[in-house]
Amino acid sequence: MTISVGNAPCSWGVEFADDPRNPNWRTVLKENRDAGYKGIELGPVGFMPEDPGQLAEALDEFDQELIGGVVFRPFHDVAQWDDVLDGSVRTCKALKAHGAQHLVLIDSISPRRAPTAGRVSEAEQMDDGEWAAYRDRIATIAKMGSQEYGLTVGIHAHAAGFMDFEPELERLLDEVDSSILKICFDTGHHSYAGFDPVAFMHRHMDRISYMHFKDIDPKVKASAIANRTGFYDACAQGIFCNLGDGDVDFPAVRQTLLDAGFKGWCTVEQDCDPAGDTSPLDDAKLNRTYLESIGF
Repeated sequence: MTISVGNAPCSWGVEFADDPRNPNWRTVLKENRDAGYKGIELGPVGFMPEDPGQLAEALDEFDQELIGGVVFRPFHDVAQWDDVLDGSVRTCKALKAHGAQHLVLIDSISPRRAPTAGRVSEAEQMDDGEWAAYRDRIATIAKMGSQEYGLTVGIHAHAAGFMDFEPELERLLDEVDSSILKICFDTGHHSYAGFDPVAFMHRHMDRISYMHFKDIDPKVKASAIANRTGFYDACAQGIFCNLGDGDVDFPAVRQTLLDAGFKGWCTVEQDCDPAGDTSPLDDAKLNRTYLESIGF
C-alpha cells in the first residue's frame, strides 16, 4: 500500500504552543514512535524547536518523518491578520527546512460560531463583503505556501470556525484556484458538521491531497445537537472518540482512497485535553491497532 499513517501533537492535547499544560515535545516524538507511527505533524509552530538542526536531530533520534504543519489561526478576523501571517510564514519555513510537504490552513474557533457547532441551519453567516475578504486572506496564504515555498496547501474545515460546513468548503473550492489550494480532509469534523465524509470524498478525491483521521461519538453528537451544546462543551463531553468507536465509516474511507489511487500520508488527530484523564499514548496505540485491523 502506498498510504502511510502518521499522528499529530493535537492527539497529545497540543493545540497552542504556549499552553503550560502541553507535554514536552520530545515526549510526543518518543510516544509517537512507541505507538507505531513513523510520521508526525509539526503541531502549532513554536511547540517543537524552530532551530532546524535541533529538530532534525530529534526526528532522526526517534525515527520520525515530519509530514506537515497546521496554521490554526483566525483567518476570519481581519484585525488579527498579522498573527495569521506570522504563523503562516514560520510554519512554511519550518516545513521547508525538513522537507515536509503539507501546509494545512484552518480557520480557528470564532466566538460567533462556537455556540452553533454542528448546526448549519443556526450558524451565523458572513455577508458577501466579509466572505470575499476572508476568502482572499486564505488564498493569499495558499499562494504563498504553494508558490514561494513549494508546499502542498490544503484547506481544512473545522467545527466552530467559519470554514466548517460543507457548503462553505465547496464555495471556497469554487472560488480559489486548485493550483494553489487543495483539501486536507478531516473525516471527524465533516461528520460533526452534519455531513457524510465518504460522500464528500467521492465527489472531491481529485482535490484531496492529505487526510486527517478523526472519529465522532454518535451519542455525544446527537446529544450536542438536541441540546444545542456549544463546541467547547461537546469536546469536554468526549465528542472526539477513538477511531472505530464513532460514526465515521473508516473501511469505506480506506476503499475510497484505494479506488482513487491515493498516495501519501493520512494523519490521526484525536483532539484531547492535555490535562485530561486518558492516556494519549494508549489512545495512539489503540488508533494504530484499529487502522491496522482494517488494512492501513
